[in-house]
Parts: sequence; structure tokens; C-alpha cells
Amino acid sequence: MKIGVLVKQVPDTASKIRISGDAKNIATDDIKWILNPYDEFAVEQALKIKEAAATGEVVVLSLGPKRAQEAMRTAMAMGADRGLHLDDAAFEGSDTLGTAKALAKLIQSENFNFVLCGKVAVDDDNGQMTQVLAEVLGWSHVQPVVKMEMAADKTGATVHRIIGGGSQEVIDVKFPCVLGCEKGLNEPRYASLPGIMKAKKKPLDTKTLSDIGLADTDVGFKGAKVVLTKLENPPERQAGKMLKGDTEAVVKELLQHLRNEAKVI
Repeated sequence: MKIGVLVKQVPDTASKIRISGDAKNIATDDIKWILNPYDEFAVEQALKIKEAAATGEVVVLSLGPKRAQEAMRTAMAMGADRGLHLDDAAFEGSDTLGTAKALAKLIQSENFNFVLCGKVAVDDDNGQMTQVLAEVLGWSHVQPVVKMEMAADKTGATVHRIIGGGSQEVIDVKFPCVLGCEKGLNEPRYASLPGIMKAKKKPLDTKTLSDIGLADTDVGFKGAKVVLTKLENPPERQAGKMLKGDTEAVVKELLQHLRNEAKVI
């Protein structure tokens, strides 16, 4: 069993986010970077499947600048076997489609049984990679997955996904496929000190655009169908109003505010 896991390096959710001078990026000078929390569920699930089978390989894949290797090393410290990193200036400005095209080339060269990823990255919060990557590959996809059971013949799995109202939908899916992992699927393990030391020596290969056989018009700003034009802070929240008096008077005043000021009724 050979499992690919997509990982992304994102700002720590506790970091204070500031917009850069060009208003198109965030200021990164004092940002702490981490492995995307939802990707931890994907890494853990891959490791559990490998351990249950007592054989196989878990490979982490990422597209990003050189620092993205820190997140990949975290996944390898958890137990992943090796990493494949796409790092090239031509990838800068890639939208979800461009990123998916590049990652798909890596995936196709590795012949994975299936691919896992987090349901969403906590930086841009798009939640599109599972679907777009599956479309580029021509594979099935399911997300957000909260339970996964391998088929006895290892040619597929039964997965549970959350749908509206908190209900679960149970789906039998055949491999190859892309699965987006949700919180609750498992409890990600902490990287042990021996694991951290071993991760430093595990193979991590870097690939450029020319290595995967794509043109610069497929990725980056040239290939982007969606372009970020501006970042801006949300407007300052106005101070709340406290309404006092008997219940009937308060209700009448509240309705007036909702109708005339908030204009929600």
C-alpha cells in the first residue's frame, strides 16, 4: 500500500496577522509557521493504515517555498517515510487549479493507491483542493471524511462524511481516490524526539517546474484563473448597545434597532 499525503505549511493560528505593504500578502517577518492542522489528520490516517497492514509507504507532498520543508519534516517526524517538494519561482501566484495540476504530476509519477489531505488549509480557508485535484487526476473524491474503514481486499474503503444537520453519509469508494480529512477522524500523534531525529535523515526530494513537465502557463500568475487583487482588514466592530427597561419596552426598542439600523428585518 502506497499512500500520498498532501501537506501545507500555514501560519500558526495564534500568530498576529498583518497585511504587507502591497496589500496582496501577509507580513511574514514575525510569523510562526506550522503544519496545517487538518493535514495532521491525513498524515495520522495514512500511518494508521500502514501500521495495520504492517507494510507500505507514506509519502508527503507539498508545493511551496523552501520553508515548507519544515512542515514536511514534521509529517516525517510523525512517521511518514519520505517527501516530495515542489519548489520553483514559477509556482508563485498559483491558484488551486495550478497547484492541483502540479501536484497531480507528482502523484501520477508515484502510482499511489490513494491520496489523503486535510479538508481545508487554515490560511486561505478555500477547501477546494480535494475536489480540484480529483478532477485533474480523473479520480473519485470524498470530503470531509470523519471515519474510514479499508475494504478486505484493499481495493477501496468505506468512508463516512459529514452532511448538513450533523448527519453522516456512508460511501463505498474504490481506489485510486482523493480523501479530505476532517477533525474527529483520528487523534494525531505527537512527533517523538527519536522521530524528529530520524526525520532529518529521511529522503526529501525537491522538484522544479521542468522536472514535472508542465509549462509556466499552467501554473503561477500566468496560469491562474483566480487572482488575489487585495487584502484588507475587516471594518472595526461597533460598540454594542445595552437595552434596559421592562421586557415589553426592550422588545419594542430592539425591533426598531433591527429594522431601522441593522436593517435585518
